[in-house]
Amino acid sequence: MKQTDLTAGPVRNVLLALALPLVGSSLLQFTYSLVDMFFVGALGSDAVASIGAASFYILLGQSIQAIIVVGAGIKVAQAVGKKDEALAIRQVKAAMLANLVFGLSYMVVLLFAGRYLIGFLNMDSDNVEALAYQYLSVSAPMLLFSFYNLLHARLFSSYGNTTAALRINAAGVIINMILSPILIYPLGFGVVGAALATLIAQLIMFFAFYRRGLALFKTSVPVKPLRSDFREIFRLGFPMAAQRVLFTAVGILLGRMIGSYGTDAIAAQRIGLQIESVAYMMIGGLNGAIASFTGQNLGAGKRERIHEGYRSAVRFGILYTSLITLIFLSMPQQLIGLFVDDAGTIEIGANYLRIIGISLAFASLEMVGNGYFSGVGLPKIPAAISIIFTIGRLPVAMLLEPYLGIDAIWWSIALTSIIKGLISAWMVRLTKKEVDDLVHII
Repeated sequence: MKQTDLTAGPVRNVLLALALPLVGSSLLQFTYSLVDMFFVGALGSDAVASIGAASFYILLGQSIQAIIVVGAGIKVAQAVGKKDEALAIRQVKAAMLANLVFGLSYMVVLLFAGRYLIGFLNMDSDNVEALAYQYLSVSAPMLLFSFYNLLHARLFSSYGNTTAALRINAAGVIINMILSPILIYPLGFGVVGAALATLIAQLIMFFAFYRRGLALFKTSVPVKPLRSDFREIFRLGFPMAAQRVLFTAVGILLGRMIGSYGTDAIAAQRIGLQIESVAYMMIGGLNGAIASFTGQNLGAGKRERIHEGYRSAVRFGILYTSLITLIFLSMPQQLIGLFVDDAGTIEIGANYLRIIGISLAFASLEMVGNGYFSGVGLPKIPAAISIIFTIGRLPVAMLLEPYLGIDAIWWSIALTSIIKGLISAWMVRLTKKEVDDLVHII
């Protein structure tokens, strides 16, 4: 399977060629999420709220797994840039083994502690809690395959090959979109049907990724991972994973606050998040692209190319998110109304889109910065920024809540996103010399 050299060619073209398949994968997932939300939304606000509640713990697992995904992505990209095939293979094998151990462990936790985790959200609705646990129970084994799919996609990107991941993701989304309505309605599984459709799709994707990965990673080569490989993966992945875990944990605590406003509020946030994800299609793709781009170019010792890539990614991100902001500000009720007809849910969701929309350009600064720092092997910087200001969302929300009600939660997210984006851009400028020095060390 094709391996792409990211250290040669026009920076803008290379970056776009790398990012667009990642964006395409996100677009496919976004399309599926919207279609799935239509199907689940027809079951009522309780069904939407139950999936929203279970999703907190699905995201938590993916956040912890980022230790492996991010760490392995950095090390493999740098090894590929240095043309050190043996090191790349060792890192891939170490990541696969660590991924298996974590996936099995997290699945057991969700199956045995799922009821307590859902109960923590304090939704005050037995029906919603029961549906959420059913969805989470099916999602537990699904995550084992999903974790491998996420890891494969990141490793493919480290090798400069994002088109294979796009094709596999496309197949998974199509399978999911076909199975979901069948399992939800004619077969009568309801919310569980949505989870089963995802499980089947992720399983099929796993086998496709595994087959394609055999050729790209050359894991048949008799090279065994060393303890130092595991240490390096965890060392580089831990800061970003800690950031994502904290982000999710704060989201769970904020979700508990949202739950006090009723299931309409939970459903509104769930729908708002799905719509908001249209912004993260591009900036998420840029995040993955710039991480692989800087990793390979760092390994190749191409300093100016690293900085030029960051500047190009920032320009793309700000342009795209500014357009999304205009849409969120001009027609929020219409967007939420596509999924539910409950007036209360529409009002809460519309306010969510208006407030969050203001911060999207700054979120793009943060995410591109995250990819840049990850690629050059300095993940502690974006992790520190995110940890400090993500924690800050809780006191800001509690401080504003007596005056703004549930909108205080949305403002706490928007204000901290703005600050994180500005500080990230500032830190890129401050650490330019340190990055230049790293080029000579790697």
